[in-house]
Amino acid sequence: MMTEPLREELLSRFNDIVAAQLGLHFPRERWRDLERGIRSAAKEFDFQDAGSGIERLLSSPLTKPQIEILASHLTIGETYFLREKQCFQILEERILPELICSRQGIGRHLRIWSAGCCTGEEPYSIAISLEKFRPVLKNWAVTILATDINPRFLQKASDGVYGEWSFRETMPWIKERYFKPHGGGRWRILPAIKQQVTFSYLNLAEDLYPSLTNSTNAMDVIFCRNVLMYFVPERAKRVIRNFYRSLMDGGWLIVSPSETSQALFSQFATVNFPGVILYRKAGGPPAAGPAAEALAHGWTEAPKAFFWPQKTVVPEPVSEAVVPRETGESQAIRPVSYQEAVALYGQGRYAEASEAIAGILSDHPDDAGAMALLARVHANQGRLGEAIEWCRHAIAADKLNAGYHYLLAVILQEDSQAEETVHSLRRALYLDPNFVLAHFTLGNLVRRQGRLKESVKHFENALSLLGACSSDEILPESDAMTAGRLRDIIRVTAFEESVA
Repeated sequence: MMTEPLREELLSRFNDIVAAQLGLHFPRERWRDLERGIRSAAKEFDFQDAGSGIERLLSSPLTKPQIEILASHLTIGETYFLREKQCFQILEERILPELICSRQGIGRHLRIWSAGCCTGEEPYSIAISLEKFRPVLKNWAVTILATDINPRFLQKASDGVYGEWSFRETMPWIKERYFKPHGGGRWRILPAIKQQVTFSYLNLAEDLYPSLTNSTNAMDVIFCRNVLMYFVPERAKRVIRNFYRSLMDGGWLIVSPSETSQALFSQFATVNFPGVILYRKAGGPPAAGPAAEALAHGWTEAPKAFFWPQKTVVPEPVSEAVVPRETGESQAIRPVSYQEAVALYGQGRYAEASEAIAGILSDHPDDAGAMALLARVHANQGRLGEAIEWCRHAIAADKLNAGYHYLLAVILQEDSQAEETVHSLRRALYLDPNFVLAHFTLGNLVRRQGRLKESVKHFENALSLLGACSSDEILPESDAMTAGRLRDIIRVTAFEESVA
């Protein structure tokens, strides 16, 4: 057995590695939890004890399989359906009616992300909350993305089978209406609810977002509850900044009551509801109005005569911070180069990026690259119709560019145009049979349609092509995703389940 000083030294070093690569933070008062986690993982690692296990893990960089095993033992899968009911009440009575009414007749799309979804109770609860709006959302493109770092949690979530513990503090009619008995005191989520949620592996500490590649862009609502508390402050700030960029103007970030912090969420407007504090990105429609009130009280469609009033029903934000912008001379300089436009896009400064691209196209109206970049800008603003239009312009200017067909495909997928998405992906692969991301995306799409053999073929093709790449090689059209990262994602969330 290690002596106490040695154990503390090892735990301190190991804690640094866990924070850097998993984003999980264990302050000194929680080192017993960290030690319990590594002891729990010891058998799976084939370690004799926690001390020697830590020594071995510290001897070389952690591999992705090691990170996944550690994540499964160091993260807590403690959740249940409709946890913190006030959040879902506000979602149903305020946020969703507002979003629906603001999009009537224009961009009928709704995107919600459950970040750190654990075993799936949260995203399925979101899908259940959307059920009361099913008539008005009938022809909408609705996305519920659920991501987690723990592949075992994702597998359970994808299975959709739960025991009684997942229904504690949940109204009995929820279980009776949306689940079927599965034997042994367990319940399976109804297919109609399950199919609304897309589960995906994502490491909030390491992966890039917002990104069209992993569908983390143009979100209306992000749930990230009981996740940020595990991050060191600097990592939490970075995650929150990325969430801010992932949200549409006027979008909402929902965190746990224990995670609220004026310092961490200074970019957002803080909105107080009874018993709940939520965070909102500046911009977007007013917070509520008669049309939203009508939907909140069960109307399937708001009367067209309703309009947004000057005075909102939801309480005014108690504080609001604007994203820092350049001032002085630098603010007056209008970017003119493609590289500057790309930089603005990467910073989430979409309005300025659009202006820069407009300048490029005024001088070079056939610049397909600028058109494609403008399509990305519009897509990240949720303006899918305009994004699709500019994608088609780029393709018309450069018909043999497989990347533009792929970009069109991922935007069409966001717009729930499945048949057109498949056509564009096949076109991209016809032009470039070695297009790794096209194989991966098409594999995911046909897998969700139940065509498992076809999906396995595309995943195998992708893995074969990735085998010729170095792990740190950046993949084309990927928003800086490396070959090694995509290889891990395929293995964790797609390939293994498909061939099982």
